[in-house]
Amino acid sequence: MIGSLAQLLDLMRHHGATRIYAKNLAPNDNSKNQVYLGGDFSALNIIPHGEIYSDDAEIAGAVRDRAKAKVNFFWVDEAGRHHAPDAGLILYPKYPEVRMSGFLKGCREAPSHIMRVRDEGRLLVLGITAAGEVLGYAADADHPVAAEVRAYQWPMIGVFLELPLHAGEADSPKDRLLNELRRIWRLNWIASQKLAADGTKQPYSAPNGGGYTLEAELGITPNGYAEPDFMGWEVKQYGVRDFVRFAPKSPVTLMTPEPTGGIYRDEGVAGFMKRFGYADQSGKADRINFGGRYDCLKSLHHLTGLRMVMSGYDAQSGKITDLDGALSIVDGNEEIAASWSFKGMMAHWNRKHAQAAYVPSLFRTPPAQYSYGPSVLLCEQTDFLLFLKAFAAGSVYYDPAIKAEKASSAKPEIKRRSQFRVAHADLPRLYERHEVVAL
Repeated sequence: MIGSLAQLLDLMRHHGATRIYAKNLAPNDNSKNQVYLGGDFSALNIIPHGEIYSDDAEIAGAVRDRAKAKVNFFWVDEAGRHHAPDAGLILYPKYPEVRMSGFLKGCREAPSHIMRVRDEGRLLVLGITAAGEVLGYAADADHPVAAEVRAYQWPMIGVFLELPLHAGEADSPKDRLLNELRRIWRLNWIASQKLAADGTKQPYSAPNGGGYTLEAELGITPNGYAEPDFMGWEVKQYGVRDFVRFAPKSPVTLMTPEPTGGIYRDEGVAGFMKRFGYADQSGKADRINFGGRYDCLKSLHHLTGLRMVMSGYDAQSGKITDLDGALSIVDGNEEIAASWSFKGMMAHWNRKHAQAAYVPSLFRTPPAQYSYGPSVLLCEQTDFLLFLKAFAAGSVYYDPAIKAEKASSAKPEIKRRSQFRVAHADLPRLYERHEVVAL
């Protein structure tokens, strides 16, 4: 029987948890009323989930505007892991808020005696694995685990308490990240490298080695599960010219999602490029490009004839009015050339942006080497609504770098790159909290 927080943390780690959170349950947090996860969409950054989809079910005689996302949820106890196949998140854009439901159905071993009642003092502990699974453990008010959690002032992320992986740990995940970044800063110049799948550091000569080199030092393998890089933190490096002014060489690329609608999807990238691409401006033969800045404040682009629009979001209230809304680039006749659905963009944004560290770097060659700066920008508590607010204001923008070489041939060579970017100075707009930390 679990008799202490230390034992529960051991159990969570045994089943693969790399991050652990807790929520003090209110009387309305039960299987009937669902578990409330916050008055925005920030919980989606904490809890891994599947594709977001519309739920048009009629509830109490009325169609309720909401969406759902599956959660790969398991209750854990001394006997093992017990799958709750119907667990999922429910998104209510009108309020907005997120709730969790279905965590008892189809799971005989679920703690129904705790999650069906309205008792005060109950506790829900959630472990997040690198594979995107969610592990759950519920305790009543008299349980030693609940008492231990109540007795300490834990860091908060939204409605969640952030628990350590090991009992008695003095350092939080943020502290451990800063300690690692401090160690890397003190290494000074580091040979450009990339971590191989087997964990060994391999030389890397391509010009985009700044991120790979930092990840290699942090022990982060590229192309792993879609989880944050380091103990719940996404770590991004950005090139600067010196460590005095820290002026970024380029904007920050937030994510690179492919369009989910429009001509780009219906006719393919080649068809899209034939209609909206333009001859390479530097004179490269038989090459078509598609680039430029597209935001909600600009008119038609002079080379492509397209502009950015957004539907389903009310900038005045800061709320989503239609979860089937989208970001779209359209031509002069309002035909959609390419679009990104809110649901798809939300999944991309939620995947890795709950907490992010932005680390400046210098580059020199030969040989290719990187040095990482003595101060970092830490950003915490984001929400997809903050992303949409910044996009509506023109701070976040679409900055594609798509090209088609051998464009006149039957099989042009196409490189896709759909980037959503932001100026480094505008990063704080995307988070509730930010700070510059000197290492």
